[in-house]
Amino acid sequence: MKVINFGSLCIDNVYQVPYFVKPGETLPCTDYQQHPGGKGLNQSLALAKAGAKVWHAGKVGKEGEWLKELLTKAGVDTRLTEIVSVPSGHANIQVTPDGQNAIVLFGGANRSITVDDVDTVLAHGEKDDYLLVQNEISCMPEVLEHAKSRGLKIAFNAAPITERVLDYPLDTVDIFIVNEVEGEALSGESEPERIIETLLKLYPASAITLTLGEQGVIYADQDRTIHQDGYVVNATDTTGAGDTFTGYFLAELLRQEDISSCLITACKAAAICVTRPGAATSIPERQELCLVGEEGDLGGDQKAD
Repeated sequence: MKVINFGSLCIDNVYQVPYFVKPGETLPCTDYQQHPGGKGLNQSLALAKAGAKVWHAGKVGKEGEWLKELLTKAGVDTRLTEIVSVPSGHANIQVTPDGQNAIVLFGGANRSITVDDVDTVLAHGEKDDYLLVQNEISCMPEVLEHAKSRGLKIAFNAAPITERVLDYPLDTVDIFIVNEVEGEALSGESEPERIIETLLKLYPASAITLTLGEQGVIYADQDRTIHQDGYVVNATDTTGAGDTFTGYFLAELLRQEDISSCLITACKAAAICVTRPGAATSIPERQELCLVGEEGDLGGDQKAD
């Protein structure tokens, strides 16, 4: 059993700023770093570090070939990762002193996925495999439809959320992984309980995993609802927390762990992630999760999910 992660690869340009830049303002940054990124790449790394068998499918420009090499070194199967002549996707990320972030994304090679690419990638799917997708590549409706027709289990991290997502064939999704902003956009509701209730009515065959920042995460399907608190840590950069959670949560599902255990493990991984700068570079190894006790022992005053 494996995860095919059909997702983005990006180069993250990270700028430390005193506050988010305002319209018309030129704001000097206090530091600059370049990191590997893209929600697809981050989640493949998280899956691999969590011990899952993961194949990354996607495209990256020639100047971003080092991203593919990074995945391979981490244990990700990159046979479906193609080097193309289109410029790599990249993100410009502002990070404030309290660890909050604002991101401008350029799709680049990630937006050059074709229907033929979709068929080529999904031909490698087998019974009981998972397909993990985000919303940073092209041909998303075809990806979802063709994956469902092949019998793959689909986990959809609906980020970044756009109006087009509402036109996707979302009834094909087995597990939604969304935060409050994404959940509100999909459901039209702002309260977590109402978001869950509405999404389960819209997609009764799906499970909903709703991350709630410092309040932790709620998992719900037609049979149960489970809330897991976040862990208190000193957060320095929240950029990769959601991707870390997604990768670890799905990896635990593949290990056939119960949902409560999956949520605990994923929350612990995300808690460690936010104490470090960057996105891909902040994802912890599985053995590091012992650093987080049941009440959280990394210290600090902010919870992470």
